[in-house]
Amino acid sequence: MAQGQIASTSREISLTESSRFDRLFEHIELIAALLSGLFIFIGWLSSQWNHETFSIAFYLLAFIIGGYAKAKEGIVDTVKNKELNVEMLMILAAIGSAVIGYWTEGAILIFIFSLSGALETYTMNKSQKEISSLLEIQPETATRIIQGKEKVIHVSLLEVGDHIIVKPGERIPADGKIIEGTTTIDESTISGESVPVTKGIRAEVFAGTININGSVIVEVMKQANETVFQKIIDLVQSAQSEKSPSQLFIERFESIYVKIVLLVVLIMMVVPHFLFDWSWNTTFYRAMILLVVASPCALVASIMPVTLSAISNGARNGILFKGGVHLEALSHVKAIAFDKTGTLTKGRPEVTDIIVRTGTDDTNLLHTIASIENRSNHPLAQAIVDFWKKTHDQPLLQPEKIEDIPGWGLKGWLHHQEWWIGKKDFVGLEEALAFENEAAMKLENEGKTVVYVKDSIGIVAAIGLQDIVRKESKHALILLKNEGIRTIMLTGDSKNTARNIAQQSNIDEYIAECLPETKVSSLKMLKDKYGVVAMVGDGVNDAPALATANIGIAMGEGSDVAMETADVVLMKNDLSRIAEAIRLSKKMNRIIKQNIIFSLTVILLLIASNFLQFLNLPLGVVGHEGSTILVILNGLRCLRG
Repeated sequence: MAQGQIASTSREISLTESSRFDRLFEHIELIAALLSGLFIFIGWLSSQWNHETFSIAFYLLAFIIGGYAKAKEGIVDTVKNKELNVEMLMILAAIGSAVIGYWTEGAILIFIFSLSGALETYTMNKSQKEISSLLEIQPETATRIIQGKEKVIHVSLLEVGDHIIVKPGERIPADGKIIEGTTTIDESTISGESVPVTKGIRAEVFAGTININGSVIVEVMKQANETVFQKIIDLVQSAQSEKSPSQLFIERFESIYVKIVLLVVLIMMVVPHFLFDWSWNTTFYRAMILLVVASPCALVASIMPVTLSAISNGARNGILFKGGVHLEALSHVKAIAFDKTGTLTKGRPEVTDIIVRTGTDDTNLLHTIASIENRSNHPLAQAIVDFWKKTHDQPLLQPEKIEDIPGWGLKGWLHHQEWWIGKKDFVGLEEALAFENEAAMKLENEGKTVVYVKDSIGIVAAIGLQDIVRKESKHALILLKNEGIRTIMLTGDSKNTARNIAQQSNIDEYIAECLPETKVSSLKMLKDKYGVVAMVGDGVNDAPALATANIGIAMGEGSDVAMETADVVLMKNDLSRIAEAIRLSKKMNRIIKQNIIFSLTVILLLIASNFLQFLNLPLGVVGHEGSTILVILNGLRCLRG
């Protein structure tokens, strides 16, 4: 075997061993808890065989191994924050149990406490799974093409404008657009959609997505640290570090509650001996049980695991929350305001109507119009050209001459004939108004933009164009209505256009002719009227409104400013995800309430049972720690859809 092969094999073995060690280290808390349980069992067997010294030795091992992680966490946090915490209560309870001779009960307390801690760590790790998987699939290298030659480089070295080749089966290393080739791409890591998308020249592609079956050349549009993929990672990591109002309240409550419990336990260690004539042993025993059952472990674990699970679920489905506070607040939304262009609609005009002069060959006419408009960069002109290309296979003609009149339209010469294409004032106002029995005016009254075409005889055609409502928008608005949410459209368009789009999309209300500052004042009015209001937008001009709303929701394909300003980002322009996010928020808040009510009820029942002397230490341990495990498991339900 060659030296290179030996080195390669050794490296592979080393990496395998390293990954095994990493996986083992991930479960170190669980392993410690299970070892603690094993030593408790051996200690119990030793006590049954009257080997008390061996029994206590194994119980001590169980204390040290099972309690080390939580004891360290409790002591470090206490010193750092100068506040007592739940971990310290458990340590004191376990030591107190051992002092009065209840080694088994104290060890079981440590075992179950460490087991619940391991389960909580598992929940945290589970909630990080989506981010970890994204980091693992993030491409590290790219094949750059320079002067026809391919060179593999690190993605951090890519610059905007570089050309890279992406072969079948490879992950796309950077955001860009296809300049050569056609392929099918799996974009599930970005959008959450499992169905692959076919893309050709000029189509956008995103880093981290998989090129399935075609070789394409991509022009890099963003550097590695600015890709949509990287933004997903940054947004979710940021969200997981933020705490919801409920979590912050519980943390403040925990500090006060722990002090109260310790004070009551100190009183309990003395007063019942004189007040109820209990023996000192019974008094101390009951005080230790109180220390165990009154600890708010389950209450503390009621919120954070649930929140992290919900954030992780959202990330998996293309819904990014910038913090638990926004996820928690989303369930209280009563109304949602939508920007029109690019949010409810596709953001580009499309041909909806063509009216031609009686007796005219509409195919030849449209061919001529598209050939002339092909020489213009105006969105309306390009919409007419795209319509021709979608509906006909004939190549476009080359006009003899083009004259662009900015703000009005085009003059074109084709087949030695002059054509005028543009506004009604450009081709003749009176003639335009009367064209085909005022048919074109009906289009304008419907809020559509009309392009008029004139030849040497007179007006020959009127083409109606409109920014089309997305199919998914209609479905999304129905879902929101089912959730009892009022929908409002904010648009800078005229009232006619706004009314027409509102009717098509089944939106409840609309506010037309909005400037960016008007959107802000409109949102303030909506907040006064409905209470908690969300705003959905995608453009730079939507940023002030997104910031003004109680919750700002940005479209993932929108501007960077909108994404930075918003509290929630939809990684695909699919508005139906908003209803999903609201349902997820409601589910999370419902589970949090269940956990809090359940944990408080268990604590009160256990405390009452202890005062009435119905409860012994083992049952107190099982009841208290069992409730903690149950609320954590209940929180894991948010990981599911």
